[in-house]
Amino acid sequence: MKIKKEKLIVFLAQEQITQAQLASAAAISRQTLSYIMNGKNCKPVVAGKIAKALGVDVAEIIETEN
Repeated sequence: MKIKKEKLIVFLAQEQITQAQLASAAAISRQTLSYIMNGKNCKPVVAGKIAKALGVDVAEIIETEN
């Protein structure tokens, strides 16, 4: 599953947090977050952790196939 990079950047700006702070809040490594933001796939549980840390529904940040 892929995360929408643009959406993630917007949420980071809205929350005024860094990628490192988000990674810490989501209990994932900074390297994992960087990997995901560079367009790589992640497991659904990781996407869920990121969404929870941002306080958004996971559907708001994942890419869906049309």
